[in-house]
Amino acid sequence: MKKLTIRRPDDWHLHLRDGAVLKAVLPYTAAHFGRAIVMPNLVPPVVTCADAEAYRRRIMAALPEGLDFTPLMTLYLTEETDAADVEAGFRDGLVTAVKLYPAGATTNSQSGVRDIARVYPVLERMAEIGMPLCVHGEVTDPRIDIFDREAVFIETVLDPLRRRIPGLRVVMEHVTTREGVDYVRAQDGTMGATITTHHLMINRNAILAGGIRPHYYCLPVAKREEHRLALRRAATSGDARFFLGTDSAPHVDPLKECACGCAGIFSAPNTLSCLAHVFEEEGALDRLEAFTSLNGPGFYRLPPNEQHVTLERRDAPVAFPAKVETGEGTVTVFDPMTPIFWSVSMP
Repeated sequence: MKKLTIRRPDDWHLHLRDGAVLKAVLPYTAAHFGRAIVMPNLVPPVVTCADAEAYRRRIMAALPEGLDFTPLMTLYLTEETDAADVEAGFRDGLVTAVKLYPAGATTNSQSGVRDIARVYPVLERMAEIGMPLCVHGEVTDPRIDIFDREAVFIETVLDPLRRRIPGLRVVMEHVTTREGVDYVRAQDGTMGATITTHHLMINRNAILAGGIRPHYYCLPVAKREEHRLALRRAATSGDARFFLGTDSAPHVDPLKECACGCAGIFSAPNTLSCLAHVFEEEGALDRLEAFTSLNGPGFYRLPPNEQHVTLERRDAPVAFPAKVETGEGTVTVFDPMTPIFWSVSMP
């Protein structure tokens, strides 16, 4: 297959940051994606509906003229979150989901949840109104090996939570392990999972073999090859519980290339081309549309986008920017470590 036209995709897990970085990175997502679930882990975080409305205005102000893009806002769950505020934002259409960060799990998560029991009233209210909870699925106990934190989270936090509040609709974001895939597959339609482009393309060797490569460091960290292959099988299966969430997460280079570098991979400029490469390798190009454009809207109870994008296989590798200048410093674009031959255009 040399050419493929699909419904315009959505990104169900995206970091846009704020200020100059927001203005620099937003056009890359808006060029191809109709909507995106926008993460709330700013400094300070997006905790209330008023915060979400203000952030949404900043995003729309940064959107270049002529691009059609809808940010789907989320609230950052804290142990002081007001259930009434959450419900009001959801019913008004301002807020699409709430994000659970275990405190200390990733970038700007220090204000996250330390005791899950303290947020049960909010989660119970969300179950009543059908509002999704997006979960960063890792424990933060320093005694737990970083490569085991997803599996331990499922066992000690996620599964007990789902048993306590079975009606809660949960997205396990950026699933990275075979255990995570198996758990989602064993659940009903109230459970979904996003998979990132980079976790389909790299394993932990990309970070550590031959020297430390900070631009492949993300959280959850890339795992062994067996887990990458499990993610590929899930993404290309057509199973409606799995859908694209790029977790594209820009950091300026000085914050990545230092003694304690930030976690995050910026993949927005080339993610659709990379996905076409992955699905071609797996002999599953006919299921790319489900993963990128249909399964996510189905879970979030939204219609698919009416517009389309066309992916075309070129004879020569497609050139992507290596870096993006933000005004606060350069951001390095995800390098898939293999030539990519698929270009993307709007028909």
